[in-house]
Amino acid sequence: MDRKIEKSTWNKKRILTIVGITALVALIVSVTYVGITGKSKYNASIDRITISEIKKGPFQEFIPVNGTVLPQITIYLDAVQGGTVQEKYVEDGAKLKKGDPILKLANTDVELSLANSENSVYNVQTQMQISKNNAAQNTVNKLQTMADAESAFKEAERVYNLDKKLYDQKAIGLQEYKIAENTYNYQLRKRNLTREILKQDTALNKVQNLQAEEQYVQMKKSLELMRKEVADLTVRAPIDGQLTSLDAEIGQNKNKGEHLAQIDGFSGIKVRALVDEHYLSRVIPGLTAYYPTDDKTYKLIVKKVFTAVGTGGTFQVDMMFVGDAPSGLRKGQTLQIRLAFSDEAPAILLPKGGFFQQTGGNWIFKVSDDGKTAYKVDIQLNRQNPDYFEVTRGLKPGDKVITSSYETYGDIQELVLTK
Repeated sequence: MDRKIEKSTWNKKRILTIVGITALVALIVSVTYVGITGKSKYNASIDRITISEIKKGPFQEFIPVNGTVLPQITIYLDAVQGGTVQEKYVEDGAKLKKGDPILKLANTDVELSLANSENSVYNVQTQMQISKNNAAQNTVNKLQTMADAESAFKEAERVYNLDKKLYDQKAIGLQEYKIAENTYNYQLRKRNLTREILKQDTALNKVQNLQAEEQYVQMKKSLELMRKEVADLTVRAPIDGQLTSLDAEIGQNKNKGEHLAQIDGFSGIKVRALVDEHYLSRVIPGLTAYYPTDDKTYKLIVKKVFTAVGTGGTFQVDMMFVGDAPSGLRKGQTLQIRLAFSDEAPAILLPKGGFFQQTGGNWIFKVSDDGKTAYKVDIQLNRQNPDYFEVTRGLKPGDKVITSSYETYGDIQELVLTK
């Protein structure tokens, strides 16, 4: 006997229709809710976000820079005179005292010039002595002539005065008196002329001696310069220090001005750092920096700022340790330095994170008290360092915020925190 098969009410088509209607209603409710509240929500897994707590603590504005340990004093040694390396007295790395010889160059042209200069000075000195002797003898002769003229004048004066009295007394004739008078006038003129010649001769000798002395002094100076040039062929340590970068071998030719080596002084060390050009206007001598180690944080002071910006968009800064420097630092060692722009002061601290790239520091997602949601709040940030922002408005100590990236949130207004 055949049995009537009843058609099922919940067939596949009907089920799909009900599911579609339900989804449509849910979408309409969701859109209606967003339209009413003005908020869009997004489910965010707690495991995929970073939640940080706002704290109050000491804040210091600083930037990290890499510093290189260098000697406080470095002197570069260049060839003052060109020549061939004749001798090497020390090797690279030697510790030297000021004046210790390092190497010797040979330059026959310079040495020959010194010999010629010495010979010229000797000849001038000899000629000066001969001239002085001749001048002295000439002066003696003129003094003798002066003495004879003075004697002859006095005798003529005596005869003239006597004959004048006798003539007045009519004891002698006019002819005899005129002879005495003419002789007197002649000897007077001769004496005056001799005096003038002696005076001019003395002045001339003085000028000649002065010129000869000046010439001799100039030649002596030239000789000293030549001697210094020859002395410079022996390169010596200008200060107490360690010899580095010695580039010279026996028989090697070195041109004038060519680099030979350098001396690193024993007086101490400095740290040279590269700073981004963005901070050029803020970095000045006297600024403080810090070098933290496991045992102690060492303080440094900016001593010199090189304002020329390099091709990498950085400029150089020289810093010196305040007090004792850390032991064991070596030339060329790299240090992680904190260059501070402010002193430590209490502040509300917001840990740095990826949120800043999307918000520019104008707002942040703040976690609700129950920890189930996070919502947007406006904030204001001031200074920063590599670890924290300084919060001046919108957050208080104890608040919890999401500091990880907001890249996938778009215009979401509220986050639903899920596990």
